[in-house]
Amino acid sequence: QIFNQHNAKAPNLEQAFLRMAQMEPNLDHDISWFFLPSYWAKMVVALTSFLCFANSYDGDFVFDDSEAIINNKDLRAETPLGDLWYHDFWGSKLSSNTSHKSYRPLTVLTFRINYLFAGGFYPVGFHVINIILHCAISVLMVDVFSILLGGLQFSNKGRRLNLAPKSSLLAALLFAVHPVHTECVAGIVGRADLLCALFFLLSFLGYCKAFRENKEGHTFSVFWVLVSVGLGAIAMLCKEQGITILGLNAVFDALVINKINLLELIQKLLYKDKALENAGLLRKGLLFRITLLMCGGAGILYIRWRIMGTGPPAFTEVDNPASFADSLFVRAINYNYYYSLNAWLLLCPWWLCFDWSMGCIPLIKSVSDWRIIALAALWFCLIGLICQALCSEDSHKRRILTLGLGFLIIPFLPASNLFFRVGFVVAERVIYLPSIGYCILFTYGFSLLSKQAKKKKILAVAVLGILLINVMRCALRSSQWRSEEQLFRSALSVCPLNAKVHYNVGKNLADKGNQSAAIKYYREAVRLNPKYVHAMNNLGNILKERNELHEAEELLSLAVQIQPDFAAAWMNLGIVQNSLRRFEEAEQSYWTAIKHRKKYPDCYYNLGRLYADLNRHIDALNAWRNATVLKPEHSLAWNNMIILLDNTGNLAQAEAVGREALELIPNDHSLMFSLANVLGKSQKYKESEALFLKAIKANPNAASYHGNLAVLYHRWGNLDLAKKHYEVSLKLDPMAPGTKENYNLLRRKLEQLQRKGG
Repeated sequence: QIFNQHNAKAPNLEQAFLRMAQMEPNLDHDISWFFLPSYWAKMVVALTSFLCFANSYDGDFVFDDSEAIINNKDLRAETPLGDLWYHDFWGSKLSSNTSHKSYRPLTVLTFRINYLFAGGFYPVGFHVINIILHCAISVLMVDVFSILLGGLQFSNKGRRLNLAPKSSLLAALLFAVHPVHTECVAGIVGRADLLCALFFLLSFLGYCKAFRENKEGHTFSVFWVLVSVGLGAIAMLCKEQGITILGLNAVFDALVINKINLLELIQKLLYKDKALENAGLLRKGLLFRITLLMCGGAGILYIRWRIMGTGPPAFTEVDNPASFADSLFVRAINYNYYYSLNAWLLLCPWWLCFDWSMGCIPLIKSVSDWRIIALAALWFCLIGLICQALCSEDSHKRRILTLGLGFLIIPFLPASNLFFRVGFVVAERVIYLPSIGYCILFTYGFSLLSKQAKKKKILAVAVLGILLINVMRCALRSSQWRSEEQLFRSALSVCPLNAKVHYNVGKNLADKGNQSAAIKYYREAVRLNPKYVHAMNNLGNILKERNELHEAEELLSLAVQIQPDFAAAWMNLGIVQNSLRRFEEAEQSYWTAIKHRKKYPDCYYNLGRLYADLNRHIDALNAWRNATVLKPEHSLAWNNMIILLDNTGNLAQAEAVGREALELIPNDHSLMFSLANVLGKSQKYKESEALFLKAIKANPNAASYHGNLAVLYHRWGNLDLAKKHYEVSLKLDPMAPGTKENYNLLRRKLEQLQRKGG
């Protein structure tokens, strides 16, 4: 609905125009809700959205944050900025076969800026930006909903009018406090969805600006249409869903700007009516604008496809089991069931989970499965809404329902499995944008109820109660996202059949040193998914550390049998075989791991240990040297080289390796200790003493550091200092090997000296 006035003589023209516009069908006529001026409405929405998620500001890096942020080299200053345009969201090359193809360079750029300003990986800054973004998006929703629910009208001064202030406030509040948004706001990786939504909305508002009549009297501005396309491209560079705004802009143009009746248009097309201009298709430049949107969208998609370099990503069956089903019927039924679960999360966001894969939602394999009811309910509601959107005689109703369904369905299409396989079953983050459509439909339903209800205040109180419950649910869910322990444990009651949930709980416990509890959860993960190789690998590792070597070997052997290119499992199998003194098999396992992962410094390190046990010293040194070439900060490999050269009498070579290592890792106290031992044997006492003291300063509670410094003083003739450090060493570790004997020798020597002196 566009209306422009040019009567400058009217004294209160804008107010009169607003009253005239509000006489048309409008949700606010029926809705029982609060009226606030635009500025105050936006303040209320901003404050409410802030209260929902404020307690997530000091949360940790959790779940996918580790891979997308902590382990992502694209965040570090040494990575050229240009690389961001050729890497995926996780820092891998897009051309790699292992890449997820999630191309979001602008989101990664904001992570990099966060990292640089914070001076490291401090999560507070990352969380604060996410909260601010959600607040800004919620505020923008007031303007967006005022257009979607009240229509697009401008005053004679070119100012857009809000013809639905009450309903737009309600819809914006519903959006701001929806608990399903918690993953996007409290999870730092959700930044992609937030940035995408921000530019998605700016693109829509920019498209609306194109219809503000300019001084030349043109009915629309090509400039603002192109700006809208550009903002849509930016949205897509934040997350793939952003491209769908171009389709929504076209739908908005047809329904609101050109007031096309879709049913009439379909009928005219079916009957090949030549008077399509009368249906509004060619009026007001619609065809030209849609051509611009289509060309812009096609160009953006083509450029993205060229950058990707290869085909779509390769996902596994556990990521999305329905997409691997042989039967088209099973795939279709389960896809539709997933849609119904997404719809349920919008309607009742009580059961929320960080991950819905790995058996969380068992496949529907026959029509006798009771869950078919959910599909029937979903399509019953959708068909009913579509019929009303197409067939209603009320143009106002048709417009709102069609826009509501459009914003609900179109942004969800990239996650629907219809065009390509996606790497998840259900993901709460992907319904951040579709929730806009849900809020439109909810608000419209509330207006219909208000129109029929006799006690409108009771209905308003009920809706206010829903908002308050959602605020509390957001606060609770945000607190669960503050740490991995709370997040993973919260999922146990929602998805008890999800092997990944049990795996993550187990991993969190293992990281905290609670191996016994971790074993329980890893075993449950393997029971739920007998092909879960990562759970087998981690369980095998713990059993190896507990010296339960035979069971560890069985698990790791099964893991590499299921996934022959699982390099980490091959390496761990080699460690177990080495412990079982099956050296040839261990060597073979190590080389198989290196075959599948060329740059594997830890495997070279363990291979070097095997060669050292077999007295193959040259091979051991070569393996450790390979480890340090691949990972210059590999302290253990450097240390073992120094110690082996020291033990074999190659003191000059050991000293050279030690100095090289300390240049690369200057603050590593273990390297200082090893080099100090070599220097002491070479009678370079002063330099050795300095390194020992530096190592002790860095790690004052290491008994061996004090003990070996005491030996140095003993050799050097500084007997009082030797006695002091022997005593410190024995105090820290009374059972330290050799220290007590050396201390007794020193005491006898001191007694002899005293007797001679006496």
